[in-house]
Amino acid sequence: MNNMDNWVYVCEKDQIDIEDLKRFDYNNKTYCIFHIKDGFFATDGMCTHEEVHLEDGLVTDDEIECPMHQGIFNIKTGKVIQDPPCEDLKTYPIKIEKNKIYIQLK
Repeated sequence: MNNMDNWVYVCEKDQIDIEDLKRFDYNNKTYCIFHIKDGFFATDGMCTHEEVHLEDGLVTDDEIECPMHQGIFNIKTGKVIQDPPCEDLKTYPIKIEKNKIYIQLK
């Protein structure tokens, strides 16, 4: 099976500022693409607590804070750092080719 089929183009690298994120909707699902000092990372776009989109959340270092109840997740691992969420975010591989960001979706 060719894994290249699972890579989906998101945007140009310079479209996401450092310590920021971009919402990405694909096939009725939503994702967040983050740009932090360690590079680019991708997670599910909805908070696992109450299905609030993380797009308006605050990115600090390698954490995203949900805009509704201030739950915090680690961007790299998806792990919950601060309640109320108790379920981790799913994370996705990212690759960059010629300044284009791709996310791997299964």
